[in-house]
Amino acid sequence: MASQDWFDKDFYAVLGVSKDVTPAELKKVYRKLARKYHPDSNPGDAASEAKFKEVSEAHSVLSDPELRKEYDQVRAMGGGARFTAGSGGPGGGGGGFEDVFGNMFGQGGGQRTQYRQSGGGGGFDDIFSGMFGGGGGGFGQTSGGYRGFGGPQKGRDMTATTTLDFQTAIVGETISLQASNGKPMKVRIPAGVHDGQKIRLRGRGEPSPDGGEAGDLVLTIAVRKHPVFELDGPNLRVDVPVTFAEAALGATIEVPTLGGEPVRLRVAPGTPSGRVLRVKGRGVPTKAGTGDLLATVQVAVPAHLNDKAREAVEALAAALPSENPRDDLIARARA
Repeated sequence: MASQDWFDKDFYAVLGVSKDVTPAELKKVYRKLARKYHPDSNPGDAASEAKFKEVSEAHSVLSDPELRKEYDQVRAMGGGARFTAGSGGPGGGGGGFEDVFGNMFGQGGGQRTQYRQSGGGGGFDDIFSGMFGGGGGGFGQTSGGYRGFGGPQKGRDMTATTTLDFQTAIVGETISLQASNGKPMKVRIPAGVHDGQKIRLRGRGEPSPDGGEAGDLVLTIAVRKHPVFELDGPNLRVDVPVTFAEAALGATIEVPTLGGEPVRLRVAPGTPSGRVLRVKGRGVPTKAGTGDLLATVQVAVPAHLNDKAREAVEALAAALPSENPRDDLIARARA
């Protein structure tokens, strides 16, 4: 904020409080005004936005004990004076820029000191910064800009990772994590999270440095692979091997379920490898409903045949129509 503002603006009047207002009363008044004039509550209203910035600026100074003390001192010494481009001559009633500094350093109205802003800094803000111990960052500034401009600062976000068993990822669970400050925290993992998913937990990060909203915790989920099942959205997938005879002639087979007894499925005669059989309601429970179990048929070819089995397969091959199942594939590839 420009140093001139400390003379021009009555921050107590902006907030509608007395000069002896307590920190608790100040905080209460500011929150009420911030809610009233916040841009989110008044979209497109330039006047409300300007008022919100004015209220935030006043609060940023008065809520900081050191800045409030400096502000009161500057207001008391300045007496409502204005910085002007020039000053009156000796004995004149200029009351300008030099007079304010003269009063501060006990020089009176006779001796003049010129303060100019150079290209290397050392300007108006630096003068005030040196007077009040600001360290050259600008009057009332912090490394992140003017304190409180636009309202309290949100706390920093934190990140964490956790590894879950496949079963836990499917059904969800409350787990314990250790925060960066060493304190344990309970986190609810929703059902159906997948490997690599990020969950943002509002307000579980670092606290605000000036009374604002806490940061968030961004949790990355790693899910251990299951030896049988894979997650597909709200559904579970499983590959189910069937024999050539079961696929050709049809059969009733058992299919495993996650955490339960196997279910029986009917394989229709002539079922090819890759066909998906659906079991309703045996997938992942979610708010929108429970997914399904998707069983993909994989025809298992015997690796070893005895003489009798080989003769049977050869007899079957001789009895089947003479056709090439790849003819259509080759034709579509050429097209």
